[in-house]
Amino acid sequence: METKKVWFVTGASKGLGLSLIKKLLEQNYRVAATTRNVHSLIAEIGEISETFLPLEVSLTDNENVKSAIEKTVQHFGQLDVVVNNAGYGQLGTLEELSDEEARANFDVNVFGTLNVIRNAMPHLRLQKSGHILNISSIGGYSGNFPGWGIYCSTKFAVAGLTEALAEEVKDFGVKATVVYPGYFRTDFLSKESVRTPENSIPEYEAARNSEQAHLDEINGNQPNDPDKGAEAIIVISEVENPPVHFLLGSGTDEFLNNKIKTITSDAEKWSELTYSTVI
Repeated sequence: METKKVWFVTGASKGLGLSLIKKLLEQNYRVAATTRNVHSLIAEIGEISETFLPLEVSLTDNENVKSAIEKTVQHFGQLDVVVNNAGYGQLGTLEELSDEEARANFDVNVFGTLNVIRNAMPHLRLQKSGHILNISSIGGYSGNFPGWGIYCSTKFAVAGLTEALAEEVKDFGVKATVVYPGYFRTDFLSKESVRTPENSIPEYEAARNSEQAHLDEINGNQPNDPDKGAEAIIVISEVENPPVHFLLGSGTDEFLNNKIKTITSDAEKWSELTYSTVI
C-alpha cells in the first residue's frame, strides 16, 4: 500500500485551513496542523493519532516553529507538503494604521511564513522532494482595494518570496506555489477575525465604504466553497509539475485580466518616456 504524504498546515483551526485538513484526513493523508489554541483544533478534529498531529504554535517565534516541524518529522518520519495558510486581514488606510498595527500584520502574514519555510527546507532539501504552498490572496496580485493596503502588501510579499523560492529550491526537487484565493465563504471577514484601525480618519470615505462592504455585504455571501478550494489545493500538490502561480476561485480571473490591461495600457502610454533614458 502506498504511504500517504505528510502535510504541515498552518492556520488550521478555521476557514480554508480547517477545510483542508478535514479533506486530507478523509483521503488518508497524514497531517500536522498548527493553531494558536490547540484545544479548539482537538475539539474539531480529535486527539493525536497515527494520522493527525495537532500543534499549538506561535508562528512569529522561530524556535517555536522549528520545534513544531521537528515534532512533525519525529511523529510521522517525514515531511512532504507544507501549506502556509495562517494569516489575518488588517483594515485601515496607510495613514491610519500605526507602526505597531502594520508590523503585526507583517509579522504573522510574512515573517511567520518565512519561519516555516526556513525550518522546513532542511528536511525537504535532504530528502530532495517536497512542495511548499504559500497562501496569498487575490489581494496579493491586485492591490487596488482602499483600506486594504497593508494586508495586500503582506500578500504581495508572500507572492514575491514564493517566486524566488521556486527558483532557489528547484535543484533539490522541491516545488513552490503561491495560491491566490478569491472570496471564499469562511469567517475571514467576520468582525471577530478581521482587524480594523484603532484610530480611523473619517475623511477616508472610500476606505470606510470598502470596509462596510466587506464586513456587512460581502461577508457571508462569498461565491466560493472552502471545501472545493481545499480539494483543488490537494490536486495541485499531486501533479508532477505544479504551477508557481495558482488562481483559486471564481472571480480571480477578472482581477488578473484587469491588472494586465491596466499595466499594459500604462506601459504603452508612457513608452516614449520609458525609453528616453537610452544613451
